[in-house]
Amino acid sequence: MKSDAVKKGIERAPHRSLLYALGCTREEIDKPFVGIVNSFTEIVPGHIHLRGIADAVKEGVRGAGGVPFEFNTIAICDGIAMNHAGMKYSLPSRELIADTVEVEVEAHAFDALVFIPNCDKIIPGMLMAAVRLNLPAIFVSGGPMLAGVFEGKKVDLNTVFESVGAVMRGKMTEAELTRLEEAACPGCGSCAGMFTANTMNCLTEAMGMGLPGNGTIPAVDARRRALAREAGRQVMNLLAKDIRPAGIVTGDAIYNAFTVDMAMGGSSNSVLHVMAIANEAGVDFDLARVNEISQRTPYLCKLSPAGTNRIEDLDRAGGIQALMGELKDRLKLKALTVTGQTVAENIARVKTLDSSVIHPVKDAYSATGGLVLLFGNLAPEGAVVKRAAVAPEMMVHRGPARVFECEEDATRAILDNKIKSGDVLVIRYEGPKGGPGMREMLTPTSLLSGSGRDKEVALITDGRFSGATRGASIGHVSPEAAARGPIAAVREGDIISIDIPNFKLDLELSDKEIADRLAKVADFEPRIKTGYLRRYIEKVTSASTGAVFSR
Repeated sequence: MKSDAVKKGIERAPHRSLLYALGCTREEIDKPFVGIVNSFTEIVPGHIHLRGIADAVKEGVRGAGGVPFEFNTIAICDGIAMNHAGMKYSLPSRELIADTVEVEVEAHAFDALVFIPNCDKIIPGMLMAAVRLNLPAIFVSGGPMLAGVFEGKKVDLNTVFESVGAVMRGKMTEAELTRLEEAACPGCGSCAGMFTANTMNCLTEAMGMGLPGNGTIPAVDARRRALAREAGRQVMNLLAKDIRPAGIVTGDAIYNAFTVDMAMGGSSNSVLHVMAIANEAGVDFDLARVNEISQRTPYLCKLSPAGTNRIEDLDRAGGIQALMGELKDRLKLKALTVTGQTVAENIARVKTLDSSVIHPVKDAYSATGGLVLLFGNLAPEGAVVKRAAVAPEMMVHRGPARVFECEEDATRAILDNKIKSGDVLVIRYEGPKGGPGMREMLTPTSLLSGSGRDKEVALITDGRFSGATRGASIGHVSPEAAARGPIAAVREGDIISIDIPNFKLDLELSDKEIADRLAKVADFEPRIKTGYLRRYIEKVTSASTGAVFSR
Protein backbone atom coordinates (compact mmCIF):
# COMPACT_ATOMS: atom_id res chain seq x y z
CA MET A 1 0.00 0.00 0.00
CA LYS A 2 1.11 3.55 -0.69
CA SER A 3 0.52 4.42 2.97
CA ASP A 4 3.26 1.97 3.97
CA ALA A 5 5.62 4.87 3.27
CA VAL A 6 4.41 6.52 6.50
CA LYS A 7 3.72 3.52 8.72
CA LYS A 8 5.85 0.44 7.96
CA GLY A 9 9.31 -0.36 9.29
CA ILE A 10 11.38 0.56 12.31
CA GLU A 11 12.39 3.86 10.73
CA ARG A 12 8.72 4.88 10.65
CA ALA A 13 8.33 4.75 14.43
CA PRO A 14 8.18 8.58 14.64
CA HIS A 15 5.49 8.62 11.96
CA ARG A 16 3.43 6.03 13.83
CA SER A 17 3.80 8.05 16.98
CA LEU A 18 2.17 11.01 15.25
CA LEU A 19 -0.60 8.75 13.95
CA TYR A 20 -1.26 7.58 17.50
CA ALA A 21 -1.56 11.27 18.44
CA LEU A 22 -4.49 11.45 16.00
CA GLY A 23 -6.26 8.66 17.88
CA CYS A 24 -5.31 5.79 15.54
CA THR A 25 -5.07 2.31 17.03
CA ARG A 26 -2.46 -0.34 16.19
CA GLU A 27 -5.13 -2.22 14.26
CA GLU A 28 -6.03 0.85 12.19
CA ILE A 29 -2.43 1.53 11.26
CA ASP A 30 -2.41 -1.79 9.39
CA LYS A 31 -5.47 -0.80 7.34
CA PRO A 32 -5.64 1.28 4.12
CA PHE A 33 -5.59 5.04 4.61
CA VAL A 34 -8.29 6.88 2.65
CA GLY A 35 -8.13 10.63 2.07
CA ILE A 36 -11.51 12.40 2.22
CA VAL A 37 -11.11 15.55 0.13
CA ASN A 38 -13.78 17.96 1.35
CA SER A 39 -14.48 21.45 -0.01
CA PHE A 40 -16.64 22.46 2.96
CA THR A 41 -16.81 26.19 3.62
CA GLU A 42 -19.28 28.44 5.41
CA ILE A 43 -19.45 31.06 2.62
CA VAL A 44 -20.73 28.80 -0.20
CA PRO A 45 -24.38 27.59 -0.09
CA GLY A 46 -23.44 24.53 -2.13
CA HIS A 47 -20.87 23.54 0.49
CA ILE A 48 -22.34 24.56 3.83
CA HIS A 49 -23.64 21.01 4.47
CA LEU A 50 -20.61 19.04 3.33
CA ARG A 51 -19.48 18.17 6.85
CA GLY A 52 -22.49 15.86 7.02
CA ILE A 53 -21.67 14.33 3.64
CA ALA A 54 -18.09 13.72 4.80
CA ASP A 55 -19.33 12.05 8.00
CA ALA A 56 -21.43 9.66 5.90
CA VAL A 57 -18.47 8.92 3.60
CA LYS A 58 -16.29 8.12 6.60
CA GLU A 59 -18.95 5.73 7.94
CA GLY A 60 -18.80 3.88 4.63
CA VAL A 61 -14.99 3.75 4.57
CA ARG A 62 -14.76 2.44 8.14
CA GLY A 63 -17.47 -0.13 7.51
CA ALA A 64 -15.54 -1.47 4.54
CA GLY A 65 -12.24 -1.75 6.40
CA GLY A 66 -10.50 1.55 5.70
CA VAL A 67 -9.30 4.42 7.87
CA PRO A 68 -10.58 7.82 6.68
CA PHE A 69 -8.71 11.11 7.09
CA GLU A 70 -10.55 14.26 6.08
CA PHE A 71 -8.83 17.36 4.75
CA ASN A 72 -10.08 20.47 2.98
CA THR A 73 -9.47 22.54 -0.10
CA ILE A 74 -10.72 25.99 -1.09
CA ALA A 75 -14.05 26.87 -2.69
CA ILE A 76 -15.38 30.08 -4.26
CA CYS A 77 -19.08 30.87 -4.68
CA ASP A 78 -19.36 32.32 -8.17
CA GLY A 79 -22.68 33.98 -7.38
CA ILE A 80 -21.15 35.95 -4.51
CA ALA A 81 -17.97 36.63 -6.51
CA MET A 82 -19.91 37.81 -9.58
CA ASN A 83 -19.44 41.26 -11.11
CA HIS A 84 -16.57 42.48 -8.94
CA ALA A 85 -12.83 41.84 -8.60
CA GLY A 86 -13.49 38.55 -6.82
CA MET A 87 -14.58 36.86 -10.06
CA LYS A 88 -11.02 37.18 -11.37
CA TYR A 89 -10.08 34.47 -8.87
CA SER A 90 -12.80 31.97 -9.73
CA LEU A 91 -11.35 30.08 -12.70
CA PRO A 92 -7.77 30.44 -11.39
CA SER A 93 -8.88 28.67 -8.21
CA ARG A 94 -9.34 25.49 -10.26
CA GLU A 95 -5.58 25.09 -10.68
CA LEU A 96 -4.99 25.85 -6.99
CA ILE A 97 -7.51 23.20 -5.98
CA ALA A 98 -5.80 20.55 -8.11
CA ASP A 99 -2.40 21.55 -6.72
CA THR A 100 -3.47 21.63 -3.06
CA VAL A 101 -5.03 18.18 -3.32
CA GLU A 102 -1.86 16.85 -4.93
CA VAL A 103 0.31 18.36 -2.18
CA GLU A 104 -1.83 16.98 0.65
CA VAL A 105 -2.16 13.51 -0.84
CA GLU A 106 1.49 13.05 -1.78
CA ALA A 107 2.72 14.39 1.57
CA HIS A 108 0.59 11.95 3.56
CA ALA A 109 0.69 8.89 1.28
CA PHE A 110 -2.99 7.98 1.08
CA ASP A 111 -4.00 4.71 -0.56
CA ALA A 112 -7.32 5.90 -2.02
CA LEU A 113 -9.42 9.05 -2.20
CA VAL A 114 -13.03 10.17 -1.92
CA PHE A 115 -13.70 13.62 -3.35
CA ILE A 116 -16.57 15.79 -2.05
CA PRO A 117 -17.11 18.82 -4.31
CA ASN A 118 -20.25 20.70 -5.21
CA CYS A 119 -19.63 23.88 -7.18
CA ASP A 120 -18.17 25.22 -10.38
CA LYS A 121 -14.37 25.18 -10.28
CA ILE A 122 -14.12 22.76 -7.38
CA ILE A 123 -15.47 19.80 -9.38
CA PRO A 124 -13.07 20.05 -12.35
CA GLY A 125 -10.19 21.00 -10.03
CA MET A 126 -10.74 17.83 -8.04
CA LEU A 127 -11.16 15.73 -11.20
CA MET A 128 -7.85 17.10 -12.48
CA ALA A 129 -6.23 16.12 -9.19
CA ALA A 130 -7.79 12.65 -9.33
CA VAL A 131 -6.39 11.84 -12.75
CA ARG A 132 -3.03 13.42 -11.93
CA LEU A 133 -2.59 11.35 -8.75
CA ASN A 134 -4.18 8.22 -10.26
CA LEU A 135 -5.06 6.59 -6.95
CA PRO A 136 -8.31 4.61 -6.62
CA ALA A 137 -10.86 7.43 -6.31
CA ILE A 138 -14.55 8.19 -6.31
CA PHE A 139 -16.64 11.38 -6.28
CA VAL A 140 -19.78 12.20 -4.32
CA SER A 141 -21.13 15.72 -4.69
CA GLY A 142 -23.18 17.64 -2.15
CA GLY A 143 -26.15 17.65 -4.52
CA PRO A 144 -28.32 20.37 -6.07
CA MET A 145 -30.35 23.00 -4.25
CA LEU A 146 -34.12 22.76 -4.53
CA ALA A 147 -35.76 25.48 -6.58
CA GLY A 148 -37.43 28.30 -4.69
CA VAL A 149 -41.06 29.32 -5.11
CA PHE A 150 -42.18 32.90 -5.70
CA GLU A 151 -45.78 33.85 -6.40
CA GLY A 152 -46.59 30.23 -7.24
CA LYS A 153 -43.72 29.75 -9.72
CA LYS A 154 -40.40 27.94 -9.40
CA VAL A 155 -37.44 30.32 -9.26
CA ASP A 156 -33.68 30.13 -8.79
CA LEU A 157 -30.65 32.39 -8.51
CA ASN A 158 -30.77 33.22 -12.20
CA THR A 159 -34.32 34.52 -11.74
CA VAL A 160 -32.92 37.07 -9.32
CA PHE A 161 -30.12 38.14 -11.68
CA GLU A 162 -32.57 38.59 -14.55
CA SER A 163 -35.06 40.43 -12.34
CA VAL A 164 -32.51 43.21 -11.88
CA GLY A 165 -32.97 43.92 -15.59
CA ALA A 166 -36.75 43.77 -15.15
CA VAL A 167 -36.58 46.40 -12.39
CA MET A 168 -34.36 48.55 -14.60
CA ARG A 169 -36.99 48.47 -17.36
CA GLY A 170 -39.90 49.12 -15.00
CA LYS A 171 -41.33 45.61 -15.35
CA MET A 172 -40.84 44.81 -11.68
CA THR A 173 -40.73 46.85 -8.49
CA GLU A 174 -37.84 46.92 -6.04
CA ALA A 175 -40.19 45.61 -3.35
CA GLU A 176 -41.01 42.59 -5.52
CA LEU A 177 -37.29 42.03 -6.13
CA THR A 178 -36.67 42.04 -2.37
CA ARG A 179 -39.33 39.36 -1.83
CA LEU A 180 -37.89 37.32 -4.71
CA GLU A 181 -34.31 37.41 -3.43
CA GLU A 182 -35.51 36.05 -0.09
CA ALA A 183 -37.31 33.12 -1.76
CA ALA A 184 -35.08 32.11 -4.68
CA CYS A 185 -32.45 30.07 -2.81
CA PRO A 186 -34.29 28.07 -0.13
CA GLY A 187 -31.34 26.13 1.30
CA CYS A 188 -28.09 24.28 0.79
CA GLY A 189 -26.91 22.79 -2.50
CA SER A 190 -25.57 23.86 -5.87
CA CYS A 191 -27.84 26.46 -7.51
CA ALA A 192 -31.05 24.97 -8.90
CA GLY A 193 -30.61 24.88 -12.66
CA MET A 194 -28.45 23.35 -15.37
CA PHE A 195 -25.75 25.84 -14.48
CA THR A 196 -22.04 25.00 -14.35
CA ALA A 197 -22.01 23.28 -10.94
CA ASN A 198 -24.87 20.92 -11.72
CA THR A 199 -23.58 20.38 -15.25
CA MET A 200 -20.20 19.25 -13.92
CA ASN A 201 -21.70 17.05 -11.19
CA CYS A 202 -23.83 15.36 -13.84
CA LEU A 203 -20.84 14.97 -16.17
CA THR A 204 -18.79 13.46 -13.34
CA GLU A 205 -21.44 10.74 -13.24
CA ALA A 206 -21.54 10.47 -17.03
CA MET A 207 -17.76 10.02 -17.33
CA GLY A 208 -17.88 7.28 -14.71
CA MET A 209 -16.26 8.96 -11.68
CA GLY A 210 -19.46 9.27 -9.61
CA LEU A 211 -22.05 6.70 -8.61
CA PRO A 212 -25.54 6.79 -10.16
CA GLY A 213 -27.41 9.70 -8.59
CA ASN A 214 -24.28 11.79 -8.04
CA GLY A 215 -25.48 14.60 -10.30
CA THR A 216 -29.15 14.86 -9.40
CA ILE A 217 -30.16 13.67 -5.91
CA PRO A 218 -31.09 16.88 -4.06
CA ALA A 219 -28.80 18.10 -1.29
CA VAL A 220 -31.53 17.84 1.34
CA ASP A 221 -32.72 14.36 0.31
CA ALA A 222 -31.83 11.49 2.69
CA ARG A 223 -30.65 9.54 -0.38
CA ARG A 224 -27.72 11.98 -0.65
CA ARG A 225 -26.22 10.80 2.66
CA ALA A 226 -26.92 7.19 1.70
CA LEU A 227 -25.05 7.79 -1.57
CA ALA A 228 -22.15 9.26 0.41
CA ARG A 229 -21.94 6.15 2.62
CA GLU A 230 -22.02 3.97 -0.48
CA ALA A 231 -19.20 6.02 -2.04
CA GLY A 232 -17.13 5.39 1.09
CA ARG A 233 -17.76 1.65 0.82
CA GLN A 234 -17.19 1.57 -2.93
CA VAL A 235 -13.80 3.26 -2.81
CA MET A 236 -12.57 0.27 -0.83
CA ASN A 237 -13.75 -2.02 -3.64
CA LEU A 238 -11.92 0.14 -6.15
CA LEU A 239 -8.78 -0.16 -4.03
CA ALA A 240 -9.14 -3.96 -3.77
CA LYS A 241 -9.62 -4.27 -7.53
CA ASP A 242 -6.97 -1.64 -8.32
CA ILE A 243 -9.40 0.39 -10.45
CA ARG A 244 -7.88 3.83 -10.95
CA PRO A 245 -8.91 7.06 -12.72
CA ALA A 246 -6.55 6.29 -15.62
CA GLY A 247 -8.75 3.32 -16.46
CA ILE A 248 -11.95 5.36 -16.21
CA VAL A 249 -11.20 8.87 -17.54
CA THR A 250 -10.32 7.76 -21.06
CA GLY A 251 -11.19 9.14 -24.48
CA ASP A 252 -14.42 7.15 -24.33
CA ALA A 253 -15.33 8.73 -20.98
CA ILE A 254 -14.70 12.23 -22.32
CA TYR A 255 -16.84 11.36 -25.35
CA ASN A 256 -19.66 10.15 -23.09
CA ALA A 257 -19.44 13.28 -20.95
CA PHE A 258 -19.80 15.56 -23.96
CA THR A 259 -22.65 13.44 -25.34
CA VAL A 260 -24.64 13.76 -22.11
CA ASP A 261 -23.73 17.44 -21.99
CA MET A 262 -25.25 17.99 -25.43
CA ALA A 263 -28.40 16.04 -24.57
CA MET A 264 -29.15 18.23 -21.55
CA GLY A 265 -27.88 21.60 -22.84
CA GLY A 266 -25.25 22.02 -20.14
CA SER A 267 -23.22 25.08 -19.24
CA SER A 268 -20.82 26.44 -21.85
CA ASN A 269 -18.15 26.27 -19.13
CA SER A 270 -18.29 22.49 -19.39
CA VAL A 271 -16.26 22.68 -22.61
CA LEU A 272 -13.52 24.58 -20.79
CA HIS A 273 -13.47 22.17 -17.86
CA VAL A 274 -13.83 18.85 -19.69
CA MET A 275 -11.01 19.86 -22.04
CA ALA A 276 -8.85 20.66 -19.00
CA ILE A 277 -9.65 17.27 -17.45
CA ALA A 278 -8.81 15.53 -20.74
CA ASN A 279 -5.54 17.45 -20.90
CA GLU A 280 -4.62 16.39 -17.35
CA ALA A 281 -5.54 12.78 -18.12
CA GLY A 282 -3.34 12.78 -21.24
CA VAL A 283 -6.36 12.28 -23.49
CA ASP A 284 -5.98 13.91 -26.91
CA PHE A 285 -9.44 15.28 -27.64
CA ASP A 286 -9.67 17.79 -30.49
CA LEU A 287 -12.03 20.69 -29.78
CA ALA A 288 -13.66 20.30 -33.20
CA ARG A 289 -15.00 16.89 -32.10
CA VAL A 290 -17.41 18.71 -29.79
CA ASN A 291 -19.39 19.88 -32.82
CA GLU A 292 -19.38 16.37 -34.26
CA ILE A 293 -20.85 15.05 -31.01
CA SER A 294 -23.38 17.90 -30.90
CA GLN A 295 -24.56 17.16 -34.43
CA ARG A 296 -25.29 13.51 -33.65
CA THR A 297 -26.78 14.00 -30.18
CA PRO A 298 -30.45 14.91 -29.76
CA TYR A 299 -31.44 17.52 -27.19
CA LEU A 300 -33.62 15.55 -24.76
CA CYS A 301 -33.69 17.37 -21.44
CA LYS A 302 -34.43 21.10 -21.30
CA LEU A 303 -33.72 22.45 -17.83
CA SER A 304 -33.46 25.99 -16.46
CA PRO A 305 -32.23 28.41 -17.80
CA ALA A 306 -33.33 27.03 -21.19
CA GLY A 307 -36.55 25.49 -19.86
CA THR A 308 -38.78 25.43 -16.79
CA ASN A 309 -37.74 22.09 -15.26
CA ARG A 310 -35.07 21.93 -12.55
CA ILE A 311 -32.52 19.34 -11.44
CA GLU A 312 -34.96 17.84 -8.94
CA ASP A 313 -37.29 17.13 -11.89
CA LEU A 314 -34.49 15.35 -13.75
CA ASP A 315 -33.80 13.29 -10.63
CA ARG A 316 -37.48 12.36 -10.32
CA ALA A 317 -37.48 11.30 -13.98
CA GLY A 318 -34.61 8.86 -13.46
CA GLY A 319 -31.57 11.10 -13.41
CA ILE A 320 -28.46 10.91 -15.55
CA GLN A 321 -28.63 7.12 -15.80
CA ALA A 322 -32.08 7.33 -17.39
CA LEU A 323 -30.85 10.03 -19.77
CA MET A 324 -27.90 7.81 -20.70
CA GLY A 325 -30.36 4.99 -21.27
CA GLU A 326 -32.13 7.10 -23.89
CA LEU A 327 -28.71 7.81 -25.47
CA LYS A 328 -27.41 4.24 -25.38
CA ASP A 329 -27.00 4.03 -29.15
CA ARG A 330 -24.73 7.10 -29.03
CA LEU A 331 -22.52 6.25 -26.04
CA LYS A 332 -19.30 4.32 -25.62
CA LEU A 333 -20.93 1.51 -23.67
CA LYS A 334 -17.76 -0.39 -22.76
CA ALA A 335 -16.38 2.53 -20.74
CA LEU A 336 -15.57 1.53 -17.14
CA THR A 337 -17.10 3.37 -14.17
CA VAL A 338 -16.57 3.58 -10.39
CA THR A 339 -19.35 1.04 -9.90
CA GLY A 340 -16.81 -1.47 -11.19
CA GLN A 341 -19.10 -2.07 -14.13
CA THR A 342 -19.33 -0.62 -17.62
CA VAL A 343 -21.78 2.02 -18.78
CA ALA A 344 -23.76 -0.72 -20.54
CA GLU A 345 -24.09 -2.71 -17.31
CA ASN A 346 -25.06 0.38 -15.30
CA ILE A 347 -27.90 1.38 -17.62
CA ALA A 348 -29.13 -2.11 -18.52
CA ARG A 349 -32.15 -1.91 -16.21
CA VAL A 350 -32.84 1.82 -16.00
CA LYS A 351 -35.89 3.46 -17.48
CA THR A 352 -37.24 6.96 -17.86
CA LEU A 353 -39.91 7.69 -15.26
CA ASP A 354 -41.19 10.95 -16.73
CA SER A 355 -40.93 11.48 -20.48
CA SER A 356 -42.02 15.09 -20.12
CA VAL A 357 -38.65 15.77 -18.43
CA ILE A 358 -36.42 13.34 -20.34
CA HIS A 359 -37.79 13.14 -23.85
CA PRO A 360 -37.30 10.00 -25.92
CA VAL A 361 -35.08 10.38 -28.99
CA LYS A 362 -38.10 10.25 -31.30
CA ASP A 363 -39.56 13.28 -29.47
CA ALA A 364 -36.34 15.29 -28.99
CA TYR A 365 -36.49 19.06 -28.55
CA SER A 366 -34.08 19.15 -31.47
CA ALA A 367 -32.06 16.64 -33.44
CA THR A 368 -28.83 18.30 -32.36
CA GLY A 369 -27.20 19.11 -29.04
CA GLY A 370 -27.35 22.13 -26.77
CA LEU A 371 -23.76 23.39 -27.13
CA VAL A 372 -21.71 24.21 -30.21
CA LEU A 373 -18.32 25.64 -31.10
CA LEU A 374 -18.13 28.52 -33.58
CA PHE A 375 -15.09 29.14 -35.78
CA GLY A 376 -14.15 31.91 -38.20
CA ASN A 377 -11.78 34.81 -38.65
CA LEU A 378 -12.93 36.28 -35.32
CA ALA A 379 -12.34 32.99 -33.48
CA PRO A 380 -9.75 30.86 -35.32
CA GLU A 381 -9.37 28.56 -32.31
CA GLY A 382 -13.07 28.54 -31.52
CA ALA A 383 -15.78 30.12 -29.38
CA VAL A 384 -18.59 28.48 -27.36
CA VAL A 385 -22.32 29.17 -27.35
CA LYS A 386 -25.17 27.46 -25.54
CA ARG A 387 -27.30 26.91 -28.63
CA ALA A 388 -30.17 25.51 -26.56
CA ALA A 389 -30.63 28.85 -24.79
CA VAL A 390 -30.52 31.09 -27.90
CA ALA A 391 -33.77 32.52 -29.25
CA PRO A 392 -34.60 31.34 -32.80
CA GLU A 393 -34.39 34.89 -34.18
CA MET A 394 -30.78 35.19 -32.95
CA MET A 395 -29.44 31.94 -34.39
CA VAL A 396 -28.29 33.94 -37.42
CA HIS A 397 -27.44 37.57 -36.76
CA ARG A 398 -25.46 40.36 -38.38
CA GLY A 399 -24.87 43.67 -36.64
CA PRO A 400 -22.50 46.49 -35.69
CA ALA A 401 -19.91 45.95 -32.99
CA ARG A 402 -20.10 47.89 -29.75
CA VAL A 403 -16.63 47.49 -28.29
CA PHE A 404 -15.81 47.46 -24.56
CA GLU A 405 -12.47 46.81 -22.92
CA CYS A 406 -13.95 45.29 -19.75
CA GLU A 407 -17.19 43.91 -18.30
CA GLU A 408 -17.85 46.98 -16.15
CA ASP A 409 -17.95 49.33 -19.16
CA ALA A 410 -20.41 47.07 -20.99
CA THR A 411 -22.63 46.75 -17.93
CA ARG A 412 -22.71 50.53 -17.53
CA ALA A 413 -23.71 50.97 -21.19
CA ILE A 414 -26.58 48.49 -20.77
CA LEU A 415 -27.79 50.20 -17.59
CA ASP A 416 -27.63 53.59 -19.32
CA ASN A 417 -29.74 52.27 -22.26
CA LYS A 418 -26.94 52.94 -24.76
CA ILE A 419 -27.32 49.56 -26.48
CA LYS A 420 -29.57 49.43 -29.54
CA SER A 421 -31.48 46.58 -31.11
CA GLY A 422 -29.21 44.64 -33.48
CA ASP A 423 -25.98 45.58 -31.72
CA VAL A 424 -23.24 43.04 -31.09
CA LEU A 425 -21.53 43.76 -27.78
CA VAL A 426 -17.84 42.87 -27.81
CA ILE A 427 -16.22 42.59 -24.38
CA ARG A 428 -12.52 41.90 -24.68
CA TYR A 429 -9.41 41.66 -22.50
CA GLU A 430 -11.44 39.43 -20.20
CA GLY A 431 -9.77 36.14 -21.24
CA PRO A 432 -7.54 33.89 -19.12
CA LYS A 433 -4.58 36.29 -19.36
CA GLY A 434 -6.40 39.51 -20.11
CA GLY A 435 -8.94 39.50 -17.29
CA PRO A 436 -7.07 37.91 -15.75
CA GLY A 437 -9.03 34.84 -14.82
CA MET A 438 -11.65 34.79 -17.56
CA ARG A 439 -14.51 36.21 -15.49
CA GLU A 440 -18.06 34.94 -15.83
CA MET A 441 -20.36 37.72 -17.01
CA LEU A 442 -23.79 36.88 -15.70
CA THR A 443 -24.60 40.50 -14.91
CA PRO A 444 -24.60 41.93 -18.48
CA THR A 445 -26.30 38.85 -19.93
CA SER A 446 -28.94 38.88 -17.18
CA LEU A 447 -29.59 42.57 -17.71
CA LEU A 448 -30.22 41.87 -21.40
CA SER A 449 -32.41 38.82 -20.72
CA GLY A 450 -34.30 40.42 -17.85
CA SER A 451 -35.12 43.46 -19.96
CA GLY A 452 -36.18 41.33 -22.95
CA ARG A 453 -33.28 42.31 -25.19
CA ASP A 454 -31.66 38.88 -25.42
CA LYS A 455 -33.73 38.37 -28.57
CA GLU A 456 -32.26 41.42 -30.32
CA VAL A 457 -28.71 41.91 -28.97
CA ALA A 458 -25.73 39.52 -29.16
CA LEU A 459 -22.74 39.47 -26.82
CA ILE A 460 -19.28 38.20 -27.72
CA THR A 461 -16.32 37.93 -25.37
CA ASP A 462 -12.94 36.30 -24.82
CA GLY A 463 -14.17 35.86 -21.25
CA ARG A 464 -16.88 33.41 -20.31
CA PHE A 465 -20.46 33.20 -19.09
CA SER A 466 -22.21 31.64 -16.15
CA GLY A 467 -24.06 28.41 -16.83
CA ALA A 468 -27.18 30.42 -15.95
CA THR A 469 -26.72 32.64 -19.01
CA ARG A 470 -29.16 32.53 -21.91
CA GLY A 471 -29.34 34.42 -25.18
CA ALA A 472 -26.84 34.84 -28.04
CA SER A 473 -23.94 34.95 -25.62
CA ILE A 474 -20.75 33.71 -27.28
CA GLY A 475 -17.76 33.19 -25.01
CA HIS A 476 -14.26 31.73 -24.90
CA VAL A 477 -13.31 33.54 -28.14
CA SER A 478 -9.81 32.26 -28.88
CA PRO A 479 -7.12 33.46 -29.21
CA GLU A 480 -7.98 36.14 -26.65
CA ALA A 481 -7.28 39.84 -27.10
CA ALA A 482 -4.33 39.72 -24.69
CA ALA A 483 -2.70 37.16 -27.00
CA ARG A 484 -3.34 39.39 -30.06
CA GLY A 485 -6.31 37.36 -31.18
CA PRO A 486 -8.51 38.88 -33.92
CA ILE A 487 -10.98 40.12 -31.28
CA ALA A 488 -8.34 42.77 -30.45
CA ALA A 489 -8.73 44.17 -33.98
CA VAL A 490 -12.48 44.88 -33.74
CA ARG A 491 -13.47 48.54 -33.87
CA GLU A 492 -16.71 50.30 -33.05
CA GLY A 493 -19.21 49.83 -35.88
CA ASP A 494 -17.47 46.88 -37.58
CA ILE A 495 -19.99 44.33 -38.82
CA ILE A 496 -19.94 40.95 -37.11
CA SER A 497 -21.68 37.93 -38.61
CA ILE A 498 -23.00 35.12 -36.40
CA ASP A 499 -24.24 31.88 -37.95
CA ILE A 500 -24.80 29.33 -35.20
CA PRO A 501 -26.36 26.60 -37.40
CA ASN A 502 -23.23 26.65 -39.57
CA PHE A 503 -20.79 27.16 -36.66
CA LYS A 504 -19.47 30.49 -37.99
CA LEU A 505 -18.32 33.66 -36.26
CA ASP A 506 -16.78 36.25 -38.56
CA LEU A 507 -15.66 39.84 -38.62
CA GLU A 508 -16.56 41.27 -42.03
CA LEU A 509 -13.02 42.41 -42.83
CA SER A 510 -10.30 41.00 -45.05
CA ASP A 511 -7.50 38.95 -43.51
CA LYS A 512 -5.08 41.71 -44.52
CA GLU A 513 -7.09 44.41 -42.73
CA ILE A 514 -7.27 42.29 -39.57
CA ALA A 515 -3.51 41.62 -39.72
CA ASP A 516 -2.73 45.31 -40.28
CA ARG A 517 -4.85 46.32 -37.31
CA LEU A 518 -3.32 43.68 -35.05
CA ALA A 519 0.16 44.88 -35.94
CA LYS A 520 -0.78 48.26 -34.45
CA VAL A 521 -2.27 46.84 -31.23
CA ALA A 522 -0.21 47.82 -28.20
CA ASP A 523 1.59 45.09 -26.26
CA PHE A 524 -0.58 43.61 -23.55
CA GLU A 525 0.09 45.09 -20.13
CA PRO A 526 -1.15 42.82 -17.30
CA ARG A 527 -3.80 44.40 -15.11
CA ILE A 528 -2.53 42.60 -12.00
CA LYS A 529 1.10 43.10 -10.99
CA THR A 530 1.45 40.98 -7.83
CA GLY A 531 0.29 37.81 -6.11
CA TYR A 532 -1.23 34.63 -7.46
CA LEU A 533 -3.00 36.28 -10.41
CA ARG A 534 0.29 37.66 -11.72
CA ARG A 535 1.75 34.15 -11.65
CA TYR A 536 -1.46 32.86 -13.24
CA ILE A 537 -1.10 35.30 -16.15
CA GLU A 538 2.40 33.99 -16.81
CA LYS A 539 1.36 30.31 -16.87
CA VAL A 540 -2.20 30.10 -18.24
CA THR A 541 -2.88 29.03 -21.83
CA SER A 542 -5.76 29.61 -24.25
CA ALA A 543 -9.39 28.84 -23.47
CA SER A 544 -9.31 26.50 -26.47
CA THR A 545 -7.05 24.16 -24.47
CA GLY A 546 -9.15 24.45 -21.32
CA ALA A 547 -7.17 27.40 -19.90
CA VAL A 548 -4.72 24.97 -18.32
CA PHE A 549 -1.22 25.92 -17.24
CA SER A 550 1.56 25.63 -19.79
CA ARG A 551 3.75 22.60 -19.20
